This record gives sequence, C-alpha cells and structure tokens, in this order.
Amino acid sequence: MTITVCPDGPLLVRGPAVVLDADGVDVPRERRTIALCRCGRTGSAPFCDGTHKVRPAGRS
Repeated sequence: MTITVCPDGPLLVRGPAVVLDADGVDVPRERRTIALCRCGRTGSAPFCDGTHKVRPAGRS
C-alpha cells in the first residue's frame, strides 16, 4: 500500500487497505486507488469530492 499526501488536497491510498468508520465498520471501496478527505468539507466522507478546490480553507 502507498499513501501519497497531495499538497492542499486529499490522501491518495493505492493498494490493499481497509477503511473503517468511527464505529469500526468497514467502508466499502469501489476503486483500487481512493482519495481520503483531509479538509473535512467533503459531502462523501471519508472520501474526497474535490470541495477543497471550490471552497478554500477558512471560508464558508
């Protein structure tokens, strides 16, 4: 597994990894490479939906 930190963006996770929610329940993956949100503004948590590009940090 490889995790790549994208500047001002998500964490890209490539390869086999299990993603668990706050209750320890497996979050299904539909792709081999996934983007995990770091900004907290995504509408599809825990996955990145690109919202960080539309709404810069510190703005509502």
